[in-house]
Amino acid sequence: MALTMTDTPPVYSGPRRILSGIQASGALHLGNYLGALKRFTQLQDAGAPCFLFVADLHAITVWQEPEKLAAQTREIAAAYLASGLDPARSVIFPQSAVRAHAELAWVFNCVARLGWLDRMTQFKEKSGKHKERASVGLYTYPVLQAADILVYKATEVPTGEDQKQHLELTRDIAQKFNNDFGVPGFFPIPDPVIQGPAPRVMSLRDGQAKMSKSDPSDLSRINLTDDADTIAAKVRKAKTDPEPLPETMEELEGRPEAKNLVTLYAALSDQTKEAVLAEFAGQGFGAFKPKLAEVAVAAMAPVTAEMRRLMADPAEIDRVLKDGAERASAVADPVVDEVKRIVGFWRA
Repeated sequence: MALTMTDTPPVYSGPRRILSGIQASGALHLGNYLGALKRFTQLQDAGAPCFLFVADLHAITVWQEPEKLAAQTREIAAAYLASGLDPARSVIFPQSAVRAHAELAWVFNCVARLGWLDRMTQFKEKSGKHKERASVGLYTYPVLQAADILVYKATEVPTGEDQKQHLELTRDIAQKFNNDFGVPGFFPIPDPVIQGPAPRVMSLRDGQAKMSKSDPSDLSRINLTDDADTIAAKVRKAKTDPEPLPETMEELEGRPEAKNLVTLYAALSDQTKEAVLAEFAGQGFGAFKPKLAEVAVAAMAPVTAEMRRLMADPAEIDRVLKDGAERASAVADPVVDEVKRIVGFWRA
């Protein structure tokens, strides 16, 4: 039945699903844990149906050493498991093991418009001054992200500031597909997951730079493979300033290293930054850092120990990934089959 101008298109009525992924580029650190992994676990534990993948198709948009890529994929999967994600409750899988991602991405390449992709700021940032040397995959990366989300008809996506634009593109693609092919409500228009702002985790050596795996100094970050002694030592060596901690967050402005350590203490102890300052106001870092080291070890040592245990048993990780890929395909393949029918592809 045709819709009249006054009709409202049907709203997607399928089940709630949350989807996210982490790129298979290895070397995860505390920023990844607090910004993504811990939050995924909170969603799972609140009962959300989560599909969490290792983004190895996205990883190869820039060069990856082939002999390392599978190990990097296992490392991300190990981090999911070590952070508390349960493969019995969440679907954990490698993106490349579910062919439907790439198939749907091609259809979406033909739905999305060049002008939409030209507005994506991440390509400009990642390609730098020599965009003509960047891979086509890096340019169309957001279209594959849309396929990642919509191939499961995911209704919600945990979204950081740097990914908001890509989620908007996903919404545009879903809407255009539904409209172009006359299938209102076929794809959901996914919403961002609202979990409050993620802590902005900065380098332990420079409070104005984000914690990063690419920093040449290993002292700048807490890796998800560091043991308890290493975590404590890195906290003790973290850069600070000579002033005592103030009573308010406003007074921390202009003191990036101090602000970063207060942020870490709050995130690792599940307190507000204001509560941390109320406890430590007037004290210097000689008193604060040992307490922060205790909190960091208590929060992270069990995670990093489990991470190292899993990395020593790749067969266990592979079992989880194989099972997850099969469960993911069972959801994604019928969606792509229906898309092929809608688009008009030949079918036997």
